[in-house]
Amino acid sequence: MPCRCIIVDDEPPAIKVLENYIESLPQLEIVGVCKNAFEAINLMNKEKVDLMFLDINMPKLMGTQLLKTLQHPPKVIFTTAHKDYAIEAFDLDAIDYLLKPISFERFLKAVNKFCNIPQSEAETYIQSPGFVYFRADRKMVKVFLDDVLYIESFKDYVVIHRSNESSLRIKQTLNSVERVLPKHQFLRIHRSYIVSFQKISAFTKTDVEIGKIELPIGRSYFEVFKQLTPENQNLPEGVEERP
Repeated sequence: MPCRCIIVDDEPPAIKVLENYIESLPQLEIVGVCKNAFEAINLMNKEKVDLMFLDINMPKLMGTQLLKTLQHPPKVIFTTAHKDYAIEAFDLDAIDYLLKPISFERFLKAVNKFCNIPQSEAETYIQSPGFVYFRADRKMVKVFLDDVLYIESFKDYVVIHRSNESSLRIKQTLNSVERVLPKHQFLRIHRSYIVSFQKISAFTKTDVEIGKIELPIGRSYFEVFKQLTPENQNLPEGVEERP
């Protein structure tokens, strides 16, 4: 089930940014937007709230003061233009403290903390069944899974080879990438390669063909190809098994 979130902020531009970020993540759901602390209290009395994106400098009652009044507060990520309240915010067990203007990359890092995603895996983030964001060149790059041909590992980085875009180089391990890919769509065939199931045009016991590209199959990985054999009736359309 998605995490139920509210935004508590009195600045329309900041609210719009957070709405766009939250709506792009399927595991987050906006259940309300509040322009002051009192609206937030009323909403939380009616709705179950798991996570609150909370501004600090608001009229009538500050965000930190609001949090102190709640007997059973939800988890909180502070969103503010002021650096001065960071110590107080973390004393209140805030998950994170985001300074405006908030970048998507910084927002994702805070959400990863909330979801208990280890920092070693936080460079990759699934947004929907159709695409994944990878961090590359100091930004988060959207990669559509249907465009991925295969993924290749080198010593300290990974290259994602795509059909409709240039290759994307990311500083990450192949294991961490494999963990976020849908298993019905991608196969690990070697310690250095992951291939798209639908992009395989032919295979033998020793290699896989993706168009004109041949990739080796590691000895310990050939078992996965039992699911491709005709007797199991799982051979994808257009795939040829070669002796």
